[in-house]
Amino acid sequence: MNVSIDSSWKNHLSEEFEKPYFQSLVEFVKYEYSSNICYPISSEIFNAFNHCKFNDLKVVIIGQDPYHGSNQANGLCFSVNDGISHPPSLINIFKELGTDINMAYPKNGNLSPWADQGVLLMNATLTVRSHEAGSHQKKGWETFTDEVIKCISNQKDDVVFLLWGGFAKKKVKLINPDKHHILTSGHPSPLSANRGYWFGNAHFSKTNDILKSLDKDEIDWCIT
Repeated sequence: MNVSIDSSWKNHLSEEFEKPYFQSLVEFVKYEYSSNICYPISSEIFNAFNHCKFNDLKVVIIGQDPYHGSNQANGLCFSVNDGISHPPSLINIFKELGTDINMAYPKNGNLSPWADQGVLLMNATLTVRSHEAGSHQKKGWETFTDEVIKCISNQKDDVVFLLWGGFAKKKVKLINPDKHHILTSGHPSPLSANRGYWFGNAHFSKTNDILKSLDKDEIDWCIT
């Protein structure tokens, strides 16, 4: 695995790449990609960071694991490649956007336009073996992404963190609430959403209200 990550992040994470756990992770990922079909494709493993430069970062959305279906994952949490059917969680995200900001349901499920505006769409685990959910968990990715969250919390101010579901909510301990804005909700998965824990959270309009109050550019959430 080549750590192909934008230089704005390298300046803050270079020490992490030298640590023994990360070196072991690199070897594991190299072996997995050479021996199995894995997602996302190797050039997109660090897509979340390459689309959202450190200096531009305004919002963080935390996922858990990349999609493990064929050609779904593109390195951005909840996002899929162009032309791929929308997974259930993404469908519910788009439904909430329709209610919250009156966005028409999109054809495309690629969320890279959000990332390009400063939304870090980061999974806790950045890779997965095809059709084996969670297969790359507890190999070092979670240690790395936790350090990313700590770095953002320590080095930046007034970032909006959107924590959806129990897994993401546990990351609150890594975030300084005196410096940042934390919005929590149930997960957009049908299991959570159908029980009333997702719909109506209005996180997208609330995020823009916060950004507007800080004199920052709002996020254009509309996907076409």
